[in-house]
Amino acid sequence: RRKQTRDPRTYFHLRTKLDHARNQSSQLMPTMNVNQVKAGINTKDPYVIAKALTLPLLTAQNIHPNPNPKKRSYSERLTIDGTDWSPVLNSFLEARDHVFSGDAISCFAAQSTFHSSLNHLFHSSPGNILVPLVHTCCRSTHHIAVQADHIHALTTKRNDHARLQSAVTLLQESFSKTLNDRSEMVPGAPLSIDGSKKVGVLYIVNQLFGMYFRLNTLRLCKNLLRPVESRSLHKTGNMGDMVTYRYFVGRLNMFEDSYELAEENLSFALQHCHKDAVGNKKRILNYLIPVKLMRGRLPSVKLLEKYNLVEYIPFVIAIRRGDLRTFHKTLQENQDEFIRRGTYLLLEKCKTVCHRNLFKRIHLIMDIHQLPLDNVVKAIRWMGMDMDLDEVECVLANLIFRGIIKGYISHSKRILVLSKRNPFPKAAVVK
Repeated sequence: RRKQTRDPRTYFHLRTKLDHARNQSSQLMPTMNVNQVKAGINTKDPYVIAKALTLPLLTAQNIHPNPNPKKRSYSERLTIDGTDWSPVLNSFLEARDHVFSGDAISCFAAQSTFHSSLNHLFHSSPGNILVPLVHTCCRSTHHIAVQADHIHALTTKRNDHARLQSAVTLLQESFSKTLNDRSEMVPGAPLSIDGSKKVGVLYIVNQLFGMYFRLNTLRLCKNLLRPVESRSLHKTGNMGDMVTYRYFVGRLNMFEDSYELAEENLSFALQHCHKDAVGNKKRILNYLIPVKLMRGRLPSVKLLEKYNLVEYIPFVIAIRRGDLRTFHKTLQENQDEFIRRGTYLLLEKCKTVCHRNLFKRIHLIMDIHQLPLDNVVKAIRWMGMDMDLDEVECVLANLIFRGIIKGYISHSKRILVLSKRNPFPKAAVVK
């Protein structure tokens, strides 16, 4: 067979046609967006409007650290029912161009203008038909700010989160516009020109939660919780938004040492999470498992293997057996990951349950109610842990004070005297 060769002239011709088609598509895009926005407003379809003004996803793969985009300004004119959409449309088209060129920092600047213009337009718009558009805009602002800060950190070797902080201000304004709407909210009602903008509150709150956690400004979360829960806005709406809300509130409860509330909120999020959202369930379990361990509830190994949370398996085994050596070893091996998640200190507190189970095992083995502390020290040292009598006595005194162990310590005789009736009450640990 004769080997086929590519004619360079044919290749050049095809490449020229491809570039010409791409340029034509770029020129037609503004017209397409204008027509889609007009169609959505004329038909009162909120999702058509949102789709027309949703930016393509800016990912790490299409971002260029040193972009050289062709600057193009837009001056499209769009007035519908006496409302000027031109600032919104032109800033959106500019942001879209920066997405295609991979310029994350310039894209965020254009997106900020788009978001600010949309907030102004949203405030004066009738009903809640622009709520889906505001939601997609908030999501894009959050995502682009993170990407822009990442590129800025790579080029300047420092990350001040300046763009994410600017994005917080834009989303706070969107939150204010939705929360302060005076129209009465009817749960389950379709979006319309007579509906309440409050239906969009919870989604924006979740985006702000994510930004506050990323910026480590958890104190600001209270400013969102009070108005939302006072109006019971977290109990109605989209189940996905309610699950996300309870997930963030559960994490906040955990950091505030409100473990009962944390378990309640995180359990709700896990139970109502979509059955196919395996990644989201794993994120919830990353915080629910430490809370349950702290409260004496040990998950099954099968559950941990199902969601690939194998780092918790040694913890469960160590706590169940009272194995202090394995407990400390596992905590040290996964220290960096647990610190990144914010669960390291909570897991360290689980050592209390491990101590309780160790003393219970010693009591069951010796089968006496007066345990010599020397024997307890020998058992601990046999496991490779370096603890002296004073440290053991201090740990026991703390457990007795908290009601986890019933009994008292005879300091002069160095003996732990246990109650003959239920010396290790389960109710004190499992709550």
